[in-house]
Amino acid sequence: MAEGLAVTAFTDTYLPTLNGVTYTLAAWARRWNDSRGRMRVVYPASDHAPEPFEHPAPSAPFPFYDGYRAAAPWVPAAVRGADVVHSHSVFSLGVAGWLLARSRDVPFVASYHTPAAEYAEYVAPGDRGAALLGGALRRYESLVLRAADLVVVPSAETERALRRRVGSAAPLAVVSNGVDLDVFRPVDADAFERRYGLDDRDGPLIGYTGRHGREKRLGDLLGAAERLDGDAAPGGDVTVALGGGGPATAELKRLAADRDVDVRFLGVLDRAELPAFYSSLDVFGFPSPVETEGLVAMEAMACGTPVVGADAGALRSTVRDGETGHRFEAGSPSAMAEALRRALADRERLASGCLDRREELSMASTLDRLESLYRRL
Repeated sequence: MAEGLAVTAFTDTYLPTLNGVTYTLAAWARRWNDSRGRMRVVYPASDHAPEPFEHPAPSAPFPFYDGYRAAAPWVPAAVRGADVVHSHSVFSLGVAGWLLARSRDVPFVASYHTPAAEYAEYVAPGDRGAALLGGALRRYESLVLRAADLVVVPSAETERALRRRVGSAAPLAVVSNGVDLDVFRPVDADAFERRYGLDDRDGPLIGYTGRHGREKRLGDLLGAAERLDGDAAPGGDVTVALGGGGPATAELKRLAADRDVDVRFLGVLDRAELPAFYSSLDVFGFPSPVETEGLVAMEAMACGTPVVGADAGALRSTVRDGETGHRFEAGSPSAMAEALRRALADRERLASGCLDRREELSMASTLDRLESLYRRL
């Protein structure tokens, strides 16, 4: 058996912040440390209680984006003996990883999870300011990515988009974030529905969980659900269950109060509750046009729940139209309503398509691929 690799991962977002990057990196590290070697994680210090492989860096609240922290570019002594350095962001800790790799002459891998320019509207005032900052962030991000020995992207759609920006300066490899199939599987959701008062509804249940950011366009989901009245939605009036939270939650609650649709805000769900949440849904609604893979869509499908997602970004390949769900024109609540109606009418067949695809979503396959790439470097 090959000797285990020592990997140091750097990230500017981590638990307890809830998003696809934090879930993925924590799960990768736990599984890697179980059987493949050692993976340490350097992250912004918070109220998260670190496990032995986690190393908090000094940080302060980031004033422009709720739930994020800005960390000092710190490299703990315990992580410096890495065989490979893998940065999961391009900001301060991501750059600390780059500097560590270069100082030790070991491979530097960068993951492209979220376009940095997405955050411009939260920081810069006005559309012009956001456009200028977004352009500067894209140039800076490209500089860091071109310095990597390998850039890992989670989907073929993201690879094509990034290739147009960085050219051939950095090799790119598609590695899905992967799903823990031991956790995400169809389960009995009756107790979950009773706990959150979802058992009193008369019609189908549509839902979403994850970060509530403006770029996710969750208002489109509410607008689509409102169009699905008792005559349009198979099974009667729909109920929308929203898990998670973020900077757009207050705005969503105001919007829901003005809509003629039953919307339930469940708050941030414990990770252990997510399989029951997905299993309780008739359809998972995902209007975000900016996903690099869409981890929550993959988790829903692993639980046998069809996904209606925007025909944009990586959801073009994550959601197989007519097989695991339906796609719709991004930004159009009316188009989303029609896709939801079709998915509800054909739910059993689509659910079977999701379950047929489970093995393709496996995190074990992801780590096999990742280890092969590390060793090649």
